[in-house]
Amino acid sequence: MVDQAGTLTRADLAEALHKEIGLSRADSSQIVEQVLKEMCESLSKGENVKISGFGTFVLRDKGERVGRNPKTGVEVPIAPRRVLTFRASQMMRERIASST
Repeated sequence: MVDQAGTLTRADLAEALHKEIGLSRADSSQIVEQVLKEMCESLSKGENVKISGFGTFVLRDKGERVGRNPKTGVEVPIAPRRVLTFRASQMMRERIASST
């Protein structure tokens, strides 16, 4: 159910729920939106989000550092910031490795 560009969308997730479970399209879409909303709210509170068998969304605080403009070579300070990373579970890594 992935589009031609190889991207899984909210609509694709809702359609999969509709087909697999038999929920209405509206209910399926609402469930997808609620799950994503809960994930976003948890992350915005500084909590990590772990989905067993899939992976973990982890917030990391990166300190200030000195970067370099690749065009001019001039050093530029990079401000501290919070970044979101994803770590795939071992099960997901095995699935991905075996599908190639």
